[in-house]
Amino acid sequence: MLCDQDLDVLLGRLPEARVGVVGDYCLDVYWMVDMAASEISLETGKATQPVREQRYSLGGAGNVVANLQAMGVGRLSAFGAVGEDPFGERMLALLRGIGVDCTGMVVADDSSAWQTLTYCKPYVGDEELPRIDMGNFNCFSPQLADQLLEGLDQALPELDVVLVNQQVVTGIHTDYLRPRLSALMERHPDSIFVFDGRHYTDSYPHAWLKVNDHEALRRCGKEKDPQELVLREEAVTAAQALYARTSLPVFVTRGARGCVLCTASGIEEVPGLQVIGATDTVGAGDSFLAGAAGALATGASPLEAAGVGNCVARVTVTKLQQTGTASPAEILEVGRVPCFVYEPELAEDPRRARYHDGTSIEIVRDLGGERDIRCAIFDHDGTISTLRQGWEEVMEPMMVRAILGDLYDSADEGLYHRVVGRVRAFIDQTTGVQTLAQMQGLVRIVREMGFVPDEDILDMHGYKAIYNRGLMAMVRQRVARLEKGELNSADFAMKNAIAFLSALHRAGVTLFLASGTDEADVIHEAEAMGHAALFEGRIFGAVGDVSKEAKRLVLERILAEVGDIHGRVVTFGDGPVEVRETHVRGGLAVGVASDEVRRFDLNQSKRSRLIRAGASVIIPDFSQMSQLLDLLGIHVPGAA
Repeated sequence: MLCDQDLDVLLGRLPEARVGVVGDYCLDVYWMVDMAASEISLETGKATQPVREQRYSLGGAGNVVANLQAMGVGRLSAFGAVGEDPFGERMLALLRGIGVDCTGMVVADDSSAWQTLTYCKPYVGDEELPRIDMGNFNCFSPQLADQLLEGLDQALPELDVVLVNQQVVTGIHTDYLRPRLSALMERHPDSIFVFDGRHYTDSYPHAWLKVNDHEALRRCGKEKDPQELVLREEAVTAAQALYARTSLPVFVTRGARGCVLCTASGIEEVPGLQVIGATDTVGAGDSFLAGAAGALATGASPLEAAGVGNCVARVTVTKLQQTGTASPAEILEVGRVPCFVYEPELAEDPRRARYHDGTSIEIVRDLGGERDIRCAIFDHDGTISTLRQGWEEVMEPMMVRAILGDLYDSADEGLYHRVVGRVRAFIDQTTGVQTLAQMQGLVRIVREMGFVPDEDILDMHGYKAIYNRGLMAMVRQRVARLEKGELNSADFAMKNAIAFLSALHRAGVTLFLASGTDEADVIHEAEAMGHAALFEGRIFGAVGDVSKEAKRLVLERILAEVGDIHGRVVTFGDGPVEVRETHVRGGLAVGVASDEVRRFDLNQSKRSRLIRAGASVIIPDFSQMSQLLDLLGIHVPGAA
């Protein structure tokens, strides 16, 4: 897959890319009805539906084109059909308005045979009324099909990639057009055609194929309910079967689970990308297709193209109540530090777990090769220390107060519990990320819910300061009891954690502590618990800048010191950040799925998060210390 530098170069080549899109061009029409101006019609005696605002956007093949244009593809050519009607005129205006060459768009002058494919969606407030569809009775004539194919044939020498979209049964892909378009593809074996359609998958054996996992199963004769999960093994088997039919690349998209790709090299996979917050997956398939096609047009490999498609879809699903697109800057932001989701089936199903030699040490993936562990990186909170256990109980009321503002005391029970539910879901989604990033999310939620005037909304630093005051009051009470001797470090340490640190230190392993907690605070807490000296000054924490992730900086420093970290560095952590950063750099990530209340045994929610982040090994605590050291190949002098 692409590193961020390669992605930057690829995106920089998009202005030179040339992509054609053949397909069912649709127009989405939004009518915002305001009943305040309604009156009783004299003709019908019924209330009118006054439209205050109307919006038009490209759908079907047009949405693919819009995605390609937003990405920065230099030349776009459209091949489809519109009717000689106002909606056709509006669609052509939208296409030309974004610089699309519409020479290949044919205009049907017989309105009884062809209407522009249009979907009119009246809204009253947030409620969508019954949709009004146009084009359901279309008949694409052989004459129009020949005209479209002739234009495509003439344009092919000037195109790097041609996407073939099929959206509706009453579109351009008639019994007449399909074999002739297939023959055109066969005559141009050096051209890349990619087909994405709801029907007629077997009609284009000379095209690469993009399908979602449910469609892939259906093409292989197996039906699954749209709400039923398609397992990885099923997606892989379907991709292989579809590839065997044509010997051309097959992309099987899996939504949040990424993409399975089958080529002559075999099966390759692009993991899904983590999304924090609400999503809208409408149009995500078009976004993936556009991203992949744009990349292919620059000369990228199929695997690289799938990675770009994944990034584009990741951007657009976060754009709510719109058919979103992704700019090069947005794609690069996602691709620069991708938050991949690994092994989702295993993460969600503990029945699949495999354990090391009768222990509770779970092996997520085979470790392989010899290991010579020189450095060990530890997270602090939840991995070694439980001094901050219960931080959620501080963050939740703080966020609820921030969102409701002056309404906090007077909000009715329904509103209060709606906000509490939103906050709890957000905290659950963002557990393990840097606190400052959580506060960024809080700012967005405060603005979105609209209870606080804009001038009273704080920035992320302001909200973090409020949260930190509450959290530190709790932590200081616990540290004070440690320093008075009322409690000892064992009362706030994960089972055997400090003994494990001591064993690694005796074995000559260089220890680093990387925490998302403010640096001064984590040093103070490690000193109070008595294990700071084992790190010999290598304790790193947050520095107040969300762009400077402490754990990421530590890993970059280690890379510079030891070179290739594969087999030489191990990271222990209960949060996704340190696990993901270690895994993508080739180090060994051990996820500590700790129960912070009991300080031993497994937390299933953490297990799931850590596997998704890329952990190769999962431990509940350090109680099976000797077996863990053996697994890592670490010999401790004087150990039994």
